Amino acid sequence: MKQPHILVEDGAVNGTVLLPGDPGRVDLIAEHLDDVEYLSDNREYRLVNGTYDGVPLTVCSTGVGCPSAAVAVEELANVGAERLVRVGTTGGLQADVRTGDVVVATAAAKFDGTTKRYEGVEYPAVASLGIVNALVGAAERQDEHIHVGPVVTDDAFYAEDEVAFEWEDAGMLAVEMEASAIFTLARRRGLEAGAILAVDGNLVAGEQKGETEDDELPEEAKEGVEREVRVALEAAQEM
Repeated sequence: MKQPHILVEDGAVNGTVLLPGDPGRVDLIAEHLDDVEYLSDNREYRLVNGTYDGVPLTVCSTGVGCPSAAVAVEELANVGAERLVRVGTTGGLQADVRTGDVVVATAAAKFDGTTKRYEGVEYPAVASLGIVNALVGAAERQDEHIHVGPVVTDDAFYAEDEVAFEWEDAGMLAVEMEASAIFTLARRRGLEAGAILAVDGNLVAGEQKGETEDDELPEEAKEGVEREVRVALEAAQEM
């Protein structure tokens, strides 16, 4: 049966799916792939299949926030996905997590509303060890400096400054808007999940995404996105 939002049927996607938030980033990732086939483009969900060094991959955008990411995970699980890797952006929460850096998330604090509809906050939203290790290993092979540790998933982009220093004190590396739902639903559906994130600002330093004159991301963050995409694609060989 065709899924109502991502508009693909069972068997249409590959086992490993990369999950950018921005549909435009699907096209960016597709530039690195061979045998590209566009599957669907509906609302925030754009899907393509392709191969990287012979490994079949699917790329599916999730839009902004946990509600739309949860829809993507549920429907991808229905049609054959086995491993989900968020490839997105994040705001730094530690002084040394600077714009352009790359973070591999080991877990996500659940400051969102979506996961509460599935389970209590006591249940952890954690990345799969195999995917974390594959991302870290790929970064090391490419001599990429990365930060590895827990992040925060939050719903309120324009209210995050109010609690950024509490998150900093708790040792959270960065804040983003989808990982907790992806990790939680993957666990509940029997899938593996992980996340690699390019830093697009630093909340404790007063640097917010969207403050550049001409574009959403500063140049350093765009370079970080390119690096995280390369790491994610190389890591897919080990998943």
